[in-house]
Amino acid sequence: MTGEGAPGRWNVSMVTMVTMPMAEPADEQLLLNLLNTTPVVDGHEQDELADFALARQWLAANGQKATKQEWQGLLDVRTVLQAIVRGEQSPTALAPFLDEVGYWPRATADGLDWDLRAPEGRVAAAKAVIAWDALRVSSPGRLRACANTECQLFLIDRSKPNSAKWCSMAVCGNRMKARRHYYRAGETA
Repeated sequence: MTGEGAPGRWNVSMVTMVTMPMAEPADEQLLLNLLNTTPVVDGHEQDELADFALARQWLAANGQKATKQEWQGLLDVRTVLQAIVRGEQSPTALAPFLDEVGYWPRATADGLDWDLRAPEGRVAAAKAVIAWDALRVSSPGRLRACANTECQLFLIDRSKPNSAKWCSMAVCGNRMKARRHYYRAGETA
């Protein structure tokens, strides 16, 4: 309240920044699934969110509202998040996706629950951005692009030494190791 005795008015100087709740594990999975919706298959980039029919299934499978607004919001934020994770863009590019987004406390029998509030059609995009930031803070450098330059997928490295390089050891890891082997074998021949 203001010191001038104006009941019901907030003094902006009294507002304090607090640490926000961490992203839900499902939101981390949403983020990774979103980043990985543009895989390269047989040398051609695919887009698993190319049309609304595909996107509706993807949204439902990821526990999100299957609306055209959510789809468009995800398409817009996906490009920015992919560029940020690859180091091609600054996180400041996420600012437009955070307008009117916030957490609100709700008292429960067990304490406080925090509810995400975002404009209609931007909830899934906000969850993805918040999950990216939570990973940036709690697990720096563990969200990264696959080391195979022909692959466009991403991974969250959960290994203890933080040394995972490929989205899949069975696919990209094996390909890269095979290439190195054939390259080395060609040098000695």
